[in-house]
Amino acid sequence: MKIWDKGIAVDKKIEQFTVGRDRELDMYLAPFDVQASKAQASMLAQVGLISAAENEQLQQGLGELAAQLEEGTFVIEPEFEDVHSKIEYYLTAKFGDAGKKIHTARSRNDQVLTAIQLFLKDYTERAAAKMLQLVDVLLQKAEQHQRDLMPGYTHFQAAMPSSFGLWFSAYAEHLLLDLALFEAAHTVADQNPLGSGAGFGSSFPIDRAQTTREIGFGSLAVSSVGAQMLRGKTEKTVAFALAGAAATLSKMAYDLVLYNSQDLAFVELPAAFTTGSSIMPHKKNPDVFELIRARCNGLQGVPNTIILATNNLPSGYHRDFQLLKELLFEPLVQFMDILDIVLFALPELRIKPALVEQAKYDAIFTVENINQLIQAGVPFREAYKQVGHAVEDGSYQPHRKFQTTHLGSVHNLGLAEIEAKVRRFREQSRLLQ
Repeated sequence: MKIWDKGIAVDKKIEQFTVGRDRELDMYLAPFDVQASKAQASMLAQVGLISAAENEQLQQGLGELAAQLEEGTFVIEPEFEDVHSKIEYYLTAKFGDAGKKIHTARSRNDQVLTAIQLFLKDYTERAAAKMLQLVDVLLQKAEQHQRDLMPGYTHFQAAMPSSFGLWFSAYAEHLLLDLALFEAAHTVADQNPLGSGAGFGSSFPIDRAQTTREIGFGSLAVSSVGAQMLRGKTEKTVAFALAGAAATLSKMAYDLVLYNSQDLAFVELPAAFTTGSSIMPHKKNPDVFELIRARCNGLQGVPNTIILATNNLPSGYHRDFQLLKELLFEPLVQFMDILDIVLFALPELRIKPALVEQAKYDAIFTVENINQLIQAGVPFREAYKQVGHAVEDGSYQPHRKFQTTHLGSVHNLGLAEIEAKVRRFREQSRLLQ
């Protein structure tokens, strides 16, 4: 069944090609199409386009479909083009004319778009909740390890003393920046296109404000032409948010792969979190973080694939948009899986103590030696040269005890401020309301 069927047969090869993976991917949209259809039926009854009795029937049938989705028994059989055809067929088979009236004053264009908007709005909310869980874990680790010093690196060279508290809190703060992109994506997805029809509205006296309230959208996409232009724009905006967070997690994963190596040996994963070698029995490989890195690098390419699929299209609907489900939905699932595994593995990360006590890291304290000379009245440039010459001629001696006490107390003075940022985000974000 096709909701656009006029009784003219479509060649089977053409049908197979045009349907593509819609039956599979539309399972992501099914709960949201049911939700939007319930609001559509209520509105049609309110404005007198269907009777109260017909609305009751439609609400009952849509409730049954929602229950099937909850139980996992809902199926889109091969004879249906997509989820929208299946839902309308179910309502028509059960209630006759009432089912045939559900599509009054809407097009498949705004029906599909509404379900996608709802799905992506819901996704940004669920992803943001998991990202905030990860922020909390990172801040807990930062608090726990704020006095555990580590060598900071630039150019892959030991540079200055840092701390694990500083490292963990840096990623917490950057995930908050990534959440700002999810907030923007949520704003774009939180627009109600239902009632825009095929992009040119409807001559019926529909109440779009009512469906906006009932569905739970924060705003109405007012222009019917503009509402249709959300297709592609919303997916692209969500993809950019996804890519931003993936970049942060990829960088963190790469850090941990390096820190877990024998050469650096800053951190250690429990043996149960590592994999081995078929020939080298000593190996404990951090595959979990390597795969996170690789998957996140792949996710950073998603915006580009969406741009390539939609670039230079004029306004209005085009079948090109169908491909966006294939390009975006599975990466969205993959990102949630990545968040789950990071939340599982990160709390078990073990920090190696007394790293900076090793002689090979003596030189990372040179800046503090310079600062001591400055405090004694030596100009910076002269202090810089004195310490530099001492390093070169082998006479340099770091005042390690002073450095360790001093650095352990100051490196995380920003932790409270980052925690305040998190509180403000929780209070102000629409993602969490």
